[in-house]
This record gives sequence, C-alpha cells and structure tokens, in this order.
Amino acid sequence: MLNILRGWIDRYFGEEEAVLLALILVASLLIILTMGSVLAPAIAGLIIAFLLQGLVNRLTSWKLPHWGAVSIATFVLIALVALFFLYLMPVLWQQAIRLVGEVPGMLTEWQRILLLLPEQYPQLITEHQIQEVMDSVGREIGALGQDVLSFSVSSLPLVAGVLLYVILVPILVFFFLKDSDNILTWMASFLPKQRPMMSQIWHEMNDQVANYVRGKVIEIIVVGVVSYISFAVLGLNYALLLGLAVGLSVVIPYIGAAVVTLPVMMIGFFQWGLGNEFYWLFAVYCVIQALDGNVLVPLLFSEAVNLHPVAIILAVLIFGGLWGFWGVFFAIPLATLVKAVFSAWPLARSAAEAELN
Repeated sequence: MLNILRGWIDRYFGEEEAVLLALILVASLLIILTMGSVLAPAIAGLIIAFLLQGLVNRLTSWKLPHWGAVSIATFVLIALVALFFLYLMPVLWQQAIRLVGEVPGMLTEWQRILLLLPEQYPQLITEHQIQEVMDSVGREIGALGQDVLSFSVSSLPLVAGVLLYVILVPILVFFFLKDSDNILTWMASFLPKQRPMMSQIWHEMNDQVANYVRGKVIEIIVVGVVSYISFAVLGLNYALLLGLAVGLSVVIPYIGAAVVTLPVMMIGFFQWGLGNEFYWLFAVYCVIQALDGNVLVPLLFSEAVNLHPVAIILAVLIFGGLWGFWGVFFAIPLATLVKAVFSAWPLARSAAEAELN
C-alpha cells in the first residue's frame, strides 16, 4: 500500500512545479475560506479591475497614455456607482416596499384561486389541504417580514460596510490597473523560471476567464435593460425590480431563467389576470430568453467553455455554496480552472517521463 501511495506521489508530484502549484491552490482556498470577509474589498477591487482592464487596453490602443486610460476607467466606475446609489437604489427600494405591502392581497387572491381546485378535482385535493398550504405560506411570509424588520433595525453596520466599499474599492481598482504589470512581475518572481505547466494553465485560463467575465457582465446589463424597457412599455408593476432580477438570473446557467420566470408571471397574473396583457408579457419574456440564449450569448462569448451541462450545474452548486453570489458568478471560470489543472498535470508528467527515458 505504501509503495502504491509513494508511486502515486512520485508520479503526480515528482516535479517542483507540481508541488508548488498544489500549495498555491490549497493556500488560496484556505485564505478565501478563512479571511474572505476581511479581504472582500481587495477581492472585489481585483475583480472590477479585471473587468475594466479591457477598457484600459482599448483606450491605450488609441494612443492614450496608460495613466490617462486608468483615470478614465476609474471615473467610469465611480460614475456607475453614483448612478446606482443615487437613482437605481431608491427606485428599487420603493418598488420592493410596495411589493411587500401587496403580498397579503396576492396571497388572498391566490387562496381564492386554489380553493376552486377541490370543486373541480375532489378526488385529488381537499379544501383542508389547501388551507394547510396557505397557513404554511402565511407563516413563512410572517417570518420573512420579521427578518426584514430586524434587518432594517440592525442595518447601521451594513451601511458602514457599504460606505467602506464605496470609498476603498475605487482606490484599490485604480492602483490595480495602474500597477498591474509591476504586481504580476512581483508575483512571478516567487515562481520557478521554468514553469511550463503553470504557463499552460495561465494561457488557457486568461482568455477564457476574460471573455467569460466581461461577457457575463455585458449580458447582465443588456438583458436587464431590455427586460426593464419591455416591462415598462407593457405597464407591468415593479418593472425595474423585475428587470434587475431577469438580468441577474443569467448569472446562474439553466437554473436562473427558470427561477425568475415564476415571480414575473405571478405579478403579471395578479395585475391583469389571464388577459391579453398577460399573454403579451409571456410572449415578450420568451422572446427575451430566446434571443439571450441563441443570439447574445454566442456573440459575447468568443471562447466557448467546453464543459458538460452537468459539470456546470455541479460547479454552480458547489462554488455557490462556498462563496455565495461570487461563487455562482465565477462557477464556470473556476470549473474551467479545475479542468485546465487536471488536463495540464498529465502533460507535465509525460514530459518528465520523456526526459527520464
């Protein structure tokens, strides 16, 4: 048994680069799990800087100085943050409060509709079962209301945290963009000069992650804006809130679109009933989802992520459970990283065996 274990270790960790890469991956995972909340502003700044690097590269290709391109990119970030907090956030908050206030009326209407089922299908469902379901939903809504109240009472630390992010993250983004080459050179100085496996993983991941992350942000914005405009034109209540939900739903492949369909259709049903407006809403929503999946996604993602749908769903569940929203957002790049590591490791082993032979 010991010989088998020793042979496996020599086979996969016989090179300095393989051991170093394993230590880097384990250390990165431990740092994120143990100090993720402390380093959250730096991680957020690094992610945003990565997103804005494309804009900086485009501006520098137009013969603009590097410091000028970085300054413009940082100004764009600050303008977007100001727009969100000064315009979008108040409207979203007002619509969320209105929606919470109308939930009891929606539940009453829903109960009235459900009570018709025992009359039509007495063998399958009884009025007592319907009442139990509604009582359970009522208790959950009451608990949710208490959570919202306690959240509003204890939201002062959250406001302080948001202010910290608003001030600190743009500063970090500016310096990450300004000194990106120096930072990468400094990090590379700790690595071996000959690192073929790391170079292969880096080159395989760099373009794919860049295309995926930037493309996903553009997809969120385009789908959210188109959904908001469509809902507003149709006169749907809470158009901005629902448009934001539809935009964010593209973060979760396969699952997000299915989950967000329910609140959109329910609000449309309670507003109009099964009338022409509801059918128009359903048709427009289906068109948005079809165009997103068949037109927008192929245009944005020039580098196709060669992952099986089951692997994508498992990655969403695993990384989302570990790191919440950011784990879901980066589930596909992280799964691609795991795939790149597994595919590069045997190549390094084969090269070592070739040298021995």
